[in-house]
Amino acid sequence: MKILVVDDSRVMRQIVIRTLRQAGHGGHDIVEAENGRQAVELVQTEAPDLVLSDWNMPEMTGIDALLTLRGAGSAVPFGFVTSEGSEEMRARAQQAGAAFLIAKPFTPEAFDEALSGVGLVAS
Repeated sequence: MKILVVDDSRVMRQIVIRTLRQAGHGGHDIVEAENGRQAVELVQTEAPDLVLSDWNMPEMTGIDALLTLRGAGSAVPFGFVTSEGSEEMRARAQQAGAAFLIAKPFTPEAFDEALSGVGLVAS
């Protein structure tokens, strides 16, 4: 299983990866991207089984990356891990094809619940 973690903050990517491990998902291969543009490229070259993306990033936002991927025919499960979790953002994410939105601060339990919803079980 391969998971792409997308965030412009290296520290936040490490926190997301640590939380994945705490939620029992530490056995997966992890690939990292710094923005949505990189994420779109890595989905094509690395073929991850799941994308966990921040929303607000330079060069290309997470929502734009999701829309680009869906427009290109990619059905990779895509979830947001972001500091904003308003109802408007949740609705926009869902309409764009996101599987879930986890708002910061997050817990291992929130990750486990979201990942089990897309068929990823703890390894």
